Amino acid sequence: MAGVTYDTGALIAGDRNDRRMWALHVGFIAEEVVPAVPAPVVAETWRGGSRQASLARMLAGCDIEEMTADQARRVGELAGRADHEDVVDVAVVEGATRRDDDVILTSNESHIRKVIKATGSASASRTSESRVLSGGQPLRRASRRVS
Repeated sequence: MAGVTYDTGALIAGDRNDRRMWALHVGFIAEEVVPAVPAPVVAETWRGGSRQASLARMLAGCDIEEMTADQARRVGELAGRADHEDVVDVAVVEGATRRDDDVILTSNESHIRKVIKATGSASASRTSESRVLSGGQPLRRASRRVS
């Protein structure tokens, strides 16, 4: 597996101690796949305090990707092409596409697919469904690119 990117729904599930999310997270780590989390995803999820100990523990096993000025421009351009205002969704797709990640775990499958389509990338557009976090609820399927 080339890589995995967590969107906000994945972090919310981890914060709520969703067993399936934690099983996936531990599995990725066991396979030496360090999940990437774009900084805007952390900002959308993090509220601080001891109530988010599970989230802090999950993030400790992730690579939190800072947003550079160049990346911010690419995210803005992609948001325009996708006609999508949620820059967190767009940052997730931009990063996953740039890193050639295999999996995006999200609670916003339709939004993520809309942005993926706007990338124009053939590899990003070839998707199959295996596991996707739906609506912050327990894990049911995931959006996975197939090479």
